Amino acid sequence: MSKFQTLQSDMVAAMKAKDKPRKEAISAMIQTIKKMAIDEGHRDEITDEFADRMILKELKSTKEQIDTCPDSRAELKAEYQLKYDIMNEYAPKLMSADEIRTVLTEKFADVIATKNKGSIMKAVMPELRGKADGKDISKIVEELCKG
Repeated sequence: MSKFQTLQSDMVAAMKAKDKPRKEAISAMIQTIKKMAIDEGHRDEITDEFADRMILKELKSTKEQIDTCPDSRAELKAEYQLKYDIMNEYAPKLMSADEIRTVLTEKFADVIATKNKGSIMKAVMPELRGKADGKDISKIVEELCKG
């Protein structure tokens, strides 16, 4: 069963259990995946890698909602936090900084030798997209360019 199918069956289960927050969180992920699949022209073939990428995108958006929500709106902030926690159950485990550094130095040593951050990022992102946080990748590439 693919990740997308798992999300769909879990949403049905949440609906049957009348678990509204869980249903809404899963529904948000499904909507993001469907919309982006249509936009990118592969609606009928949603891969796990694509689903993971979209889940991370939705997770990041929810994290921003938590961060920008004023403290005076405690119940709204708690709602966002619950949504974030539910989405996090489906998110792929991201690579650590050490794992990213290892992949970069082993697979992309020739590109890193150029010390051109733009071309390095262009080369490594297809490999690491959905597996590591873009900010972490950028930070490590910057360190490698200096060193």
